[in-house]
Amino acid sequence: ILVVVGGQAPKAIRSVECYDFKEERWYPVSELPTRRCRAGVSVLNGCVYAVGGFNGSLRVRTVDVYDPLRDQWAQAPSMEARRSTLGVSVLNNMIFAVGGFDGSIGLNSAECYDLRTGEWRMVAPMSTRRSSVGVGVLNGLLYAVGGYDGASRQCLSSVECYNPETDTWSLVAEMSARRSGAGVGVLDGLLYAVGGHDGPLVRKSVECFSPETNCWVPVADMMMCRRNAGVIAMDGLLYVVGGDDGSSNLASVEFYNPKLDSWSMLPAFMTIGRSYAGVAIIDKPM
Repeated sequence: ILVVVGGQAPKAIRSVECYDFKEERWYPVSELPTRRCRAGVSVLNGCVYAVGGFNGSLRVRTVDVYDPLRDQWAQAPSMEARRSTLGVSVLNNMIFAVGGFDGSIGLNSAECYDLRTGEWRMVAPMSTRRSSVGVGVLNGLLYAVGGYDGASRQCLSSVECYNPETDTWSLVAEMSARRSGAGVGVLDGLLYAVGGHDGPLVRKSVECFSPETNCWVPVADMMMCRRNAGVIAMDGLLYVVGGDDGSSNLASVEFYNPKLDSWSMLPAFMTIGRSYAGVAIIDKPM
């Protein structure tokens, strides 16, 4: 099932809903303990972690964890830094929280959470401050894609890659377009950057990166312009959940089939339009 956590609608919300792929329907599950949008969401050991974000008044470093078997949320250890619009991914069984915005500046710092020690620790910083950054893990490396650095007052097309074995970041090929608030997903050995915006321009374009060629290649445009959407891969398809088109929050979900290079709309919409939500795939609790 697809889990969609919190988001903006139009303010930060607690609502969590799930999509059952077999039954093709949405249903609500236990709400977040507090309102949360612009968070990072990841799955570790079958539990869903909602990391950082914005609660409607403050950028937070708190982390909530959802146990699907119990349909309950609990608190997990907090990050070192306050981060909203951060990127979150799991690498080597650890949760990495990358970049974001702490309420005053964009961050180039990154940290990771080790379930065994129950602690967050800082790792090497990126070369660039990146808020509204998307991240994805491919071949044991973590990629931080685009975002906004706050200094140049421009959205970023640059991408950097973290190697956990050496604790270092290195730049890879730039995207063809500047993208802040792009959705990032990994499918069939490729890294996808979906939508996002460049200033007021909200994109429907999509491009994908191959580490073998170190190149970004455009693929078919989405059906709708979207930024701040959730992106997740499932059964050979790439799903893009909600987001906003520059004027309103979207309740629709569309999915990309790489074999056909085409997008389709999921017939069932979410119960509310939401941008800046986190998404995850989990096994349906029996």
